[in-house]
Order: sequence, then C-alpha cells, then structure tokens
Amino acid sequence: MKIGDYFIYEIFIIVGVVMAVGTLLKIFLVFNFSDNWFWFIAGVGLAVEGSISLARQRKFDKKFKIIKKEEYETLMKK
Repeated sequence: MKIGDYFIYEIFIIVGVVMAVGTLLKIFLVFNFSDNWFWFIAGVGLAVEGSISLARQRKFDKKFKIIKKEEYETLMKK
C-alpha cells in the first residue's frame, strides 16, 4: 500500500469524526447549525468512500481478468 492510499482513508476518517462531533455539539445545544451542513458533509464522506471503492475495483480489474463461466468453459475445451 502506498502512502497516498493511507491519505484517502485519513480523509474518510476525518469526515466521519467531523460528522460525529458536529452532531454531538448540536445535540447538546453547544453549537447550532443547519442540517444542510450535516448532509453536505455526509455527501462528501460518501464521495470519498465511493472513490476509494472505485480505485480499489479498478486496481483489482487491472490485476485480474474476470470472465464468465461460459467463457471459461469455452477456453477449457480448446
């Protein structure tokens, strides 16, 4: 795993912590902000998670070729 890979995970962890802390502050009425900000941060977190998954899937697809059962059987008959 490269250092850049860890950086992506750190961003995801930071977004989660910001959401949790922000929610606690709002629950205890220490800081009041619009719910839209919460959903904005949630959207950023989902985008980061999606980009991590996409990058991992592309890396996997580049390393391994996925074939269907029919294709495999055709290859084995040759």
